[in-house]
Amino acid sequence: MNYQINDLYGVDFKYDYLDKVIKRTLKHEKIKEAIFSIIFVNEEEIKKINKEYRGIDRVTDVISFAFLDNDNINDKEVLVLGDIYICIPRMISQSALYGHSIKRELAFLTVHGLLHLLGYDHQNKEEEEKMFALQELILNEEGITR
Repeated sequence: MNYQINDLYGVDFKYDYLDKVIKRTLKHEKIKEAIFSIIFVNEEEIKKINKEYRGIDRVTDVISFAFLDNDNINDKEVLVLGDIYICIPRMISQSALYGHSIKRELAFLTVHGLLHLLGYDHQNKEEEEKMFALQELILNEEGITR
């Protein structure tokens, strides 16, 4: 598998560290086998997806589409979770805006998207606190800090 995006949007970066981040996220949820896709897109594509599926006509950083009913998540041997779309230009600009590395931003968006596939959400304060605390825990355990 090739883990490098060469000179995409004027930035050259690797993302081989995502394997560990993904495995740690699944381990926290006690999931041994899972299948899902991470699709890197541009701003035009993510805006189109966001408008079509969420009715929101603007660019966003990450969108997840879950395939399974999470009520029985632990009843399956191999989970087919869904798709995560990450907007690379937004990821790059957010890393600069928040003052941290592209590595940290990509890891954050990956964990965030994966947790959505696993049934987490942030529609209210309680859900947000739980999801964001788990995201930070996973990233810190992998040594990917701000």
